[in-house]
Amino acid sequence: MGYGSYSQDAHQAILLGRQALPIQQVFKQQACHPLMDPKGVRLRECRDSADHPQSLGIVFALDVTGSMGAIPRLLATQQLPQFMKVLADCRVRDPQLLFMAVGDATSDRSPLQVGQFEATAELMDQWLTWCHLESGGGGTGEESYELALYFLALHTEMDCMIKRRRRGYLFMTGDERPYPILSRHVVEAVLGDRLDDDLKVEEVVAELQKTFVPFFLIPNRESRRRCERRWRDLLGDHVLCMEAPTDVCFVTAGAILLHEGLVDGARDLQRRLLAAGMPKDRAGAVARTLEPLGGTGGGTGGQGGTGGPTRTDRSRGGSFWSRLWGR
Repeated sequence: MGYGSYSQDAHQAILLGRQALPIQQVFKQQACHPLMDPKGVRLRECRDSADHPQSLGIVFALDVTGSMGAIPRLLATQQLPQFMKVLADCRVRDPQLLFMAVGDATSDRSPLQVGQFEATAELMDQWLTWCHLESGGGGTGEESYELALYFLALHTEMDCMIKRRRRGYLFMTGDERPYPILSRHVVEAVLGDRLDDDLKVEEVVAELQKTFVPFFLIPNRESRRRCERRWRDLLGDHVLCMEAPTDVCFVTAGAILLHEGLVDGARDLQRRLLAAGMPKDRAGAVARTLEPLGGTGGGTGGQGGTGGPTRTDRSRGGSFWSRLWGR
């Protein structure tokens, strides 16, 4: 996927008038859209093309449980064009966005929903607004984030990684902890994969990091107490604690610019985010959220780093995959 060209004007036109609408008129799905059902999906692909010869996969995995509806709404009614403007202004070439919706596999009807990698405003918006905002959750202090991480580790393929050894980006939003174990029964029920063993979340994260640079975004200060420590154990400084959900577009774009080494310090980053529409009164909050990433730049999308095998390499073995499939 990922054909066609992105238009800032077209994206703004799509969002015109949406801010005043009830959320139910923007996100109309009452169940998982059939095209976002991950069961039986072999791959979601981010491919180069004549229009996009340097494709870069970027995933937004959005927690859509009861407490987390603000971020999907912000992206669909105001902020996604601003995110794309930052990338364009800073010459991040050929981004392709994929949207996922994450719930709780123990209680929700739509615990995981997965769109496609897209390059046009119309298709980005389509997959985003096709997400079923179930507003559920299990009430245990955990959600099925690890199931989404497993899907991305096993069921995506990106030319940026295969051809250029350049990892994609994952921005997962949430205010709870992941389950410590990914049950093989959950994987079979939701995705259709049959595993011989359950998997520790640490194993899933390690495999994901071979192809993605993952970030976990906590929406506000109040939520930090519930989940920050656990996510830092898994992702370290790539846990970004926002002060309000309204910062999501600028925090995610800023994280990419810092990791790619495309800005010359904090002042340059602030200047670029303000030019893309960041309100001046949010500049300090965004800077504080991104402060842990100050020394992570210098890199072309995580080139090198954890590296990791391509999918062809994976099929040949390795302890994780051998145990996963009982080979």
